[in-house]
Amino acid sequence: MADLTLFYDGTCPLCVNEINHLKRLDQRQRIAFEDIHAENFTSRYPDVDREEASAILLGDVHGQRIRGLDVTHRAWSLVGRGWLTAPLRWPLIRPVADRVYLWFAPRRYRLSGWLTGRQRCQSCEGGQCDLSDKKT
Repeated sequence: MADLTLFYDGTCPLCVNEINHLKRLDQRQRIAFEDIHAENFTSRYPDVDREEASAILLGDVHGQRIRGLDVTHRAWSLVGRGWLTAPLRWPLIRPVADRVYLWFAPRRYRLSGWLTGRQRCQSCEGGQCDLSDKKT
């Protein structure tokens, strides 16, 4: 059983790039990565609201739901890089970082277009982004 189940948007190039990076670093397979747009997602995770998971990053830690930058920090900590995201959880920075994340999340496709030249993955309609590396 994974230490974290991370529910991500497999249609977002920025999201998929970060997930692919995490997958490469997750040598001990401590994270289960679940694309909320996968064909069988709803049947496998009926208790996860796809709309909520699209609005804010969701994670599950042994039955406890975590959201937003708490998921990001947990994931990076599990792959030994938590020091990179730890400042985002410090008491004085946390409220600002959370507000910035909540501003970013609904604009991720537009920002992805500016940063990567692609607002959405090219072959996402089948639930599998063309950016995905096939490693699980």
